[in-house]
Amino acid sequence: QVQLVESGGGSVAAGGSLRLSCQASGYTSKRYYMGWFRQAPGKEREGVGFIDTGARSTYYADSVKGRFTISQDVAKNTLTLQMNSLKPEDTAMYYCAARIWPGPGLSIAGIFTFSAYNYWGQGTQVTVSS
Repeated sequence: QVQLVESGGGSVAAGGSLRLSCQASGYTSKRYYMGWFRQAPGKEREGVGFIDTGARSTYYADSVKGRFTISQDVAKNTLTLQMNSLKPEDTAMYYCAARIWPGPGLSIAGIFTFSAYNYWGQGTQVTVSS
């Protein structure tokens, strides 16, 4: 059973930084997608950043490029989202997600589609004050 457990959310003033972590367990696949979605009240869930372990590539939403960085510690099965220069509009619940699926790879649009992911963490709140 795949499990994803997020940690590291909190409150910070605009311009500050936070680091989110996602501890993954229960899988053996070497090829998968993993990343972060966020959802603010009254808004749709949106993709933030992802890693494709097969292509060894990372992908970011335009709204976070240059500010957020995804990294993976394979030995510890941990995915980290480093968030710098935070803005009030980054306030949301952040969810770790994984697509562990023996099928074809995803298009870039597919990588940012929440329905493509079959495992989810419980979420961690990020609040950025102005």
